[in-house]
Formats: sequence, C-alpha cells, structure tokens
Amino acid sequence: MAFENFPSATGTPPPPPESPKTDWRFFLTIGLVIALLGTWGYIIWDKSKVKETIQQKDTLYSSVVSEKDNLKNLLDDATMRYDVLKTSNAKKDSTITAKDREIADKKAKIQSILSKANATKEELAQAKTLIASLNSDIESYKVQVETLKGENMVLTKEKEAVTEQRNMVQKNYDSAKSVIKQREDIIDVGSTLHASGVNIVGIDEKKGGKEKETTKAKRADKLRISFNLDENRIAQSGSKELYITITGPDGKEIAVEALGSGMFTTREEGQKIFTQKVQINYTQGQKQTVSFDWKQNTNFAVGNYKIEVYHNGFKIGEGIALLKKAGLFG
Repeated sequence: MAFENFPSATGTPPPPPESPKTDWRFFLTIGLVIALLGTWGYIIWDKSKVKETIQQKDTLYSSVVSEKDNLKNLLDDATMRYDVLKTSNAKKDSTITAKDREIADKKAKIQSILSKANATKEELAQAKTLIASLNSDIESYKVQVETLKGENMVLTKEKEAVTEQRNMVQKNYDSAKSVIKQREDIIDVGSTLHASGVNIVGIDEKKGGKEKETTKAKRADKLRISFNLDENRIAQSGSKELYITITGPDGKEIAVEALGSGMFTTREEGQKIFTQKVQINYTQGQKQTVSFDWKQNTNFAVGNYKIEVYHNGFKIGEGIALLKKAGLFG
C-alpha cells in the first residue's frame, strides 16, 4: 500500500526551531572580565605585599633608631660617670693614665658607629659590646680611683701627723732658740768690758825724746789716754776692739781720716764718730791697763777734752781733761 503525503487539512506545519548559534563576543567579554579581575587581584595582592614590606622596613628602621638611641643614652651615661671620676681624681699614676687612653679609644669607636646614618645590626651589636666593655673599664677605673683616694687619705693623715710633729719640734726649737738667744744676749752683754780710772794728760815732747806732762794747750804735742779694764770672767780671752771718741772744746768729735778715724755702730746711740780704734789682747778674768797717745796735725785748742771709751757697742767709760791757756811767761 502506498502512502502519499498530502497536505493536512489544517495547513502546513511550522518548521522545527533552529538551535542557537554560539556568540564569540560573549566569551571574549567573560575572558576580559576574568583577566581584569585577576589583574586587580594581583595589584591588590602586590600592594598588600609592598605595604607589608614597607611596614617591615619601617619596623626595622624604628627598631634600629630605637637601638641607636638606647646605645647613645648608654654611652652618654657611661661618659658622664667617667667624667665625674676624672674630675674627682686629683692624682694620676701611670696605670690611670693608660686606662684613660683605653677608654678614650673605645669611646671614639662607639661614637663612630653611632654617627653612621645606616648602621647595620652587626655594627650596633659591636657598639653594644663596646659599651659593655666601656662600662667594665669605667668600673675598673673607679676602683683604681677609690684606691688612690684611700692612699691619698692615708698620706694626708700621715702628712698631718708629720706636720704636727714638725710644728712641735719647730716650736720646741724656737723656744730653745729663744732661750739660747736670751742667754747669748746675756753673755754678750755680760762679756762687755768695763773701763775705770780714765785719765787724760797733755804731753810736751822735749828734745832728745824726753816727755813732760803739761796742762797747757800751747805746750801739748799730744794727749796720752789711759784707763783700766776691770776683771771680767765672762769675756773670752783674745783680741778686742775699743773705739775712742775725743770731743774737742768746740763740742765736735775730733776725726782725722788719715789718722784712722771713722764711724762705728753703738747699741744706744746708733752711728757715731770714733777718733781712734785701739786693738788690745785681753785675758779673761784679769785686770789690765790700756794706754795710747793721740797726736793730731794741728795745735790743741784751749778747753775741755772729753774722752769716751766704747766696747761691744756700749760706752764703758769716759773722762775729761782741761788744757789751759799758757801764762804770761809761757
């Protein structure tokens, strides 16, 4: 039986739907969106990493700065303690001087490291070690200084004791010296000779060497002065100097430099003119007579002649002689 296709009474049936075609632009857009999201994600991740790195560097920098500041404070503290010790140490020996140089060298090394802007951890660690060593040196320095102070205190006390002993000895010496001086003064004064029986006569020199005493000024060629030195048991035997001052009728001391006149020092009158200096050989404890002549280049004037005898700065005797005017027949 054969079948034929005949049109349906209801009409022609619709064609079957076509399957949708794939749009490549859609996939491209999806790909671009995914790529963009990936890029953004990477950028966000990268920025996060960079930020984290920066934070780490900031943290490290802050740590380094904080460590440097801490080390600097430690160095300043050590330096201050060292300066105080140096100030209090008035005396230095060779050991202290060597320690000074060693501490100064370490301080210089530490300051060199801390002055670096980009000091490494290793360098800061080295600085920290040096500061610890520096503090140890300063403690050792302190012990040495304290030892020296103790020695100085002992020496000071010993010096004070020696000074006190010296002062006591000096005081005793001065006291003894004063007593000795007083005794010497007593002996000195006590050894002063004393003259008695002072006699002055005019001498008329005759031809043939004969001499005759005279009271006439016109006839007197010289004055003969004599006196006794009394016994003195304090004065030592030996050469003694006696100063004789002759005062003329005009009230002036007679002085002829060519005949040995000059100046001497007295204990009560100061500087005084002497007419003649007489050297004698004295024997302790014995009485002896002294006699000498004064002959001047001019004639003797009429009037009183005063004779003063000095020994040891004291006046020990005096006398007066009158030379008269000659009579009508000479």
